[in-house]
Amino acid sequence: MLTYTFTNIGSDSLYEHLYKCIKNDILQGKLGVGERLPSKRPFAKNLGISVITVENAYEQLISEGYIYSIPKRGFYVSDLKKDTLPSQTSQASNIVLPASTPSYIADFSSNQTDSQIFPFTVWAKTMREILNENQEQLMINPPCGGILELRKSIADYLKEFRGMTVRPEQIIIGAGTEYLYSILIQLLGNNIIYGLENPGYPKLAKIYKSLHVPYSFINIDDNGISAEALEEKKISVIHISPSHHFPTGIVMPISRRYELLGWAAKEPGRYIIEDDYDSELRLSGKPIPTLQSIDVSDHVIYINTFTKTLSSTVRIGYMVLPEVLTQKYYEAFSFYSCTVSNFEQYALAKFMANGNFEKHINRLRNYYQIKRDAILTTFKNGPLKNYITITEEESGVHFLMHIKTTRSEADLILAARAKGIKLAPLSDYYDSFDNEELRNTYVMNYSSIDINKLDKVAEALYQIVK
Repeated sequence: MLTYTFTNIGSDSLYEHLYKCIKNDILQGKLGVGERLPSKRPFAKNLGISVITVENAYEQLISEGYIYSIPKRGFYVSDLKKDTLPSQTSQASNIVLPASTPSYIADFSSNQTDSQIFPFTVWAKTMREILNENQEQLMINPPCGGILELRKSIADYLKEFRGMTVRPEQIIIGAGTEYLYSILIQLLGNNIIYGLENPGYPKLAKIYKSLHVPYSFINIDDNGISAEALEEKKISVIHISPSHHFPTGIVMPISRRYELLGWAAKEPGRYIIEDDYDSELRLSGKPIPTLQSIDVSDHVIYINTFTKTLSSTVRIGYMVLPEVLTQKYYEAFSFYSCTVSNFEQYALAKFMANGNFEKHINRLRNYYQIKRDAILTTFKNGPLKNYITITEEESGVHFLMHIKTTRSEADLILAARAKGIKLAPLSDYYDSFDNEELRNTYVMNYSSIDINKLDKVAEALYQIVK
């Protein structure tokens, strides 16, 4: 008869320990297929435990399929057919996890937000108020487009600060722009050609590729995308960032904007996705009016996010759909659940309605202007000034810096990395790059840069390029 010891069984109950012992013997082949297990009463007496303990162990083994019972005959070991199950051990050992991000004294490729600029105190106070005042609403699943309070707050904000008149129902909330793009592709279809600016945001091409959507890169000129290029490549949907092109920083002039609106209005299935990713952070002059605000044919899909204004870890984005697409969205996708939690939506709605978001934006602009000026002063007033040219520094939280050097771009990037500085070359944002004049031009995102280390950063760059 089977015998097991019940000493040192740890936190397991008696039946759990017995279940594990029998299961282990079955898996190791000590108990063969069809072998009869001891009857409950003799087995319990032999082990010095209760019959209930044996019954519970047998019940667990039966429920998992390790043994089966035949009425009035007993319990038998099941045929697990282990030989038909491929071993995954060798494959699992080859899984490569993403490497941890190395530490830099200055990472000009990062859009991470400084913790000191996030309004923790006000946000915590807002969250407490929401937890006290909205307990019933917090437990109700939000509609597919997001809670109405947040959409109303966004609509009011867009009207006052971006000159856009939209209904809350046109606003769709989602956990980041990547999710919203996947919704748009389902909404617009995957049998049309999508256009991407070249250079542009590289993640968009990865999204389109992963969703098996045909897309084409469109080269930009000094004014952005041209309607002629869209016609030539038979584009139906084009993604642009007219108020502050990423990464070049150019602002699309009004003549080109009307040209693109005219292109979109020619065909019913044409749309412009206007990415207004950092319009609130324009550091000089008024924010550039949106393309959506001058669109009379209803062919612009406006998209924005709070990752630049609140934090890169706040995954709340939104899009404003034209009327015809709004109706189509609710007819086709009302079964979707909103991917942003109620807690965050109600907190952000109140944060905006109370005027705290506007105050935060003003504080953020001042903060980034001080940081940008400190960087430019340090770079332009030291020995590095003879080797660099800085452009497009007036909008958003990045500028372009061209480095005059005989070193190759790859060599310079490696040399900078060795000194704890990460640079993002402009060439990385092109589908194909052959403009030698722009070689060794870098996209300098300064949102996460520590200004207390600027002298060290400037000296390190100077040592590399001199």
